[in-house]
Amino acid sequence: MGVRMLLLGVYGMEMVECGGALARNVKNGGQSFASIMLAGEQTKKDVTKAAEVLGVEKVYFSDFVAGEVDFDRASKVKLVRIIREVKPDIIITQDPEHCQVDLDPDRRPAMTLLQESIALASRAFALDEMPGLEPHPIPTIYYMSPLHPNCILNVASVWKQKEAGMDVLESQMNFSGQHFEKTLAPEELEVICPGFDQLETYYEKGRKVHAAIDRALHMYWGVGGHGSYALAEHYRREGLFEFMELPL
Repeated sequence: MGVRMLLLGVYGMEMVECGGALARNVKNGGQSFASIMLAGEQTKKDVTKAAEVLGVEKVYFSDFVAGEVDFDRASKVKLVRIIREVKPDIIITQDPEHCQVDLDPDRRPAMTLLQESIALASRAFALDEMPGLEPHPIPTIYYMSPLHPNCILNVASVWKQKEAGMDVLESQMNFSGQHFEKTLAPEELEVICPGFDQLETYYEKGRKVHAAIDRALHMYWGVGGHGSYALAEHYRREGLFEFMELPL
């Protein structure tokens, strides 16, 4: 059964990285939403296209400034408003542990801001600034790409959607193509992506490497880890799993 699911992302590609969960939720009759803190104009266009592919109902772009993410009241209000508008049953966001060692800029202050906003959305915070939006109870939280996952999600049935969503992230693929060409030796790139040196554009180069990474990563957490699924996204659920009886 589908639910109301909200991705609270820092960067645009996170929506596609969690695209299996978002697309499966829509396929099951739910509604999926996304919020992206940092996105330039081209990235916004690309992410909007990816949202259409994945069935994401609405993407909120909160227009934070790179290198200036802070914990001020205005920043909290931006995110609290989104949470109260969507009223999610489930929030997916970045992993607090992983973001400490991932040296993408802004991830560390963003994590504190995201957690504080989730908490404040359930309290009597800034109610006068958002009439009609009542406090929303803290939903179930899943952390994406965690260092220590405790659950995996079967995404084989929506794999084509997930990869099609990555296809339209043109600005990210162009950036990645340049990055991989600088950081990996030609013989390494040839092992990962046979024929890499024949590709003509940075988009093609970035997309080819990401396709190899995506398949390897999702197989690792699926069948590669002796799991029951061919391809899986990995998550860490916040808090205890609560059961009336032990499931299979």
